[in-house]
Amino acid sequence: MDFSSKILERAVEEVALLPGIGKRTALRLVLHLLDQPSDRTTNLASALVDLKMKIKHCKKCHNISDSEICEICADSRRDHSLLCVVEDIRDVMAIENTQQYTGVYHVLGGKINPMEGVGPSDLTIDSLVEKINSKTVNELIFALSSTMEGDTTNYYIYKQIQGSSVKISTIARGIAVGDELEYADQISLGRSIVQRVPFENSLKN
Repeated sequence: MDFSSKILERAVEEVALLPGIGKRTALRLVLHLLDQPSDRTTNLASALVDLKMKIKHCKKCHNISDSEICEICADSRRDHSLLCVVEDIRDVMAIENTQQYTGVYHVLGGKINPMEGVGPSDLTIDSLVEKINSKTVNELIFALSSTMEGDTTNYYIYKQIQGSSVKISTIARGIAVGDELEYADQISLGRSIVQRVPFENSLKN
């Protein structure tokens, strides 16, 4: 692809680094931005800088937040004894959209995946175990995607906290095996939260 401008070429190359975007799509997006009023492009650039420089991770649940403690953890109306374990913010958003869950979350930041070099120490499992040991959690809900990596992560955490008095459950398999949680429709996901089952039952399948 030949460019008449090095500035344009650099912009296209940077946009093309985004997942799912090839150079042709990147060029179309960059040319679109070039045709927009200056303030619109400036606002986009400012939002992206703020995204990287100002965003935080909640000290309690590790969710993405604008403040030290996210809105969900700071909400006294939530049931803080009910803890839902998810992979990332996309899963939090998916579950919140169902309006069926009133507890709080623990965001792992991924799933155990040796093939990609992701081990337990790369996730927030240690702080999750600390929460369980603090005796403030009555029920732990596993809400990871029903993939091999998700099931491996569930089982690893289960072994770490086995013997505690905490009730351990998992979302019902209304979500198809192999599906990512974020792509589930709201009705199916809501039902799977409400109709959750003891985690030990899932080990028998």
